[in-house]
Amino acid sequence: MSEIKPWIRKFTRQLADCRIFSVSESTSVCPRTDDEHRFYFIDTADWVNIVPITEDGDVVFIRQFRHGSEKITLEIPGGMIDPGEDPQAAAVRECLEESGYEAGPVESLGVLNPNPAIFPNRLHTFLARDCRAIADIANTSTEHTEVVLLPLKELPLRMQNGEIDHALVVATLWRMLYHELR
Repeated sequence: MSEIKPWIRKFTRQLADCRIFSVSESTSVCPRTDDEHRFYFIDTADWVNIVPITEDGDVVFIRQFRHGSEKITLEIPGGMIDPGEDPQAAAVRECLEESGYEAGPVESLGVLNPNPAIFPNRLHTFLARDCRAIADIANTSTEHTEVVLLPLKELPLRMQNGEIDHALVVATLWRMLYHELR
């Protein structure tokens, strides 16, 4: 049996509200020593990623510029879950908004913890089959995406060579590939 026990959070205060996330400081008590320590975390809404596969077996990707890395990335559709929104509904919405593709039958690939050291939120992952282009991309004023269709069989190589390098996207894609091999 493990001797690791949870810490007790006594106090939390928000340090900064950055529109899509906030930075907070917590004071927590060590269960072994009863000593208090300060920790910092980034609070944000839960996220979704969806792997849309077309009727022809291609995966719908989006190419977009990311401000953190200052690079153009190749990703699957995804984003934040709106307050009160069901995660699957958010994934379907994000797919349509970012790619113009309507999700066919959707199934969950599970939930991931993006980085438990600093994020309390969750990433809900989904697979959608028989997706079809039905609309124009509906980008906001802060994003610009374009669709890239890739054959499913190319994904492992593109992840291995770093062309697809967003860690949460890669984790979702490996989950999908494992799911497809079962």
